[in-house]
Amino acid sequence: MKCAGRYFIEGMPRDGEGSPPPGTTEPERWQPYKLWAGDLWECRGCGAQIISGFGRAPVSERHHDRFAHDIESLCPDRFQVNDC
Repeated sequence: MKCAGRYFIEGMPRDGEGSPPPGTTEPERWQPYKLWAGDLWECRGCGAQIISGFGRAPVSERHHDRFAHDIESLCPDRFQVNDC
């Protein structure tokens, strides 16, 4: 394991953006939707990374009052999953 308790964002299409392709090809068409926590694993050979071991529910969602604060304080911007 590389890092336990790694925070990451689940993205959703920006308003009026239709259905952008999932992944990282058009990141500007995605916005933060949910904040999750999991464990980051990295392959020592190729450097591929995965996150596993996260709970059934997100830590925070965009309709929660503290969502913006949670994103700022937990610094999840380094990893975002765009697949809604």
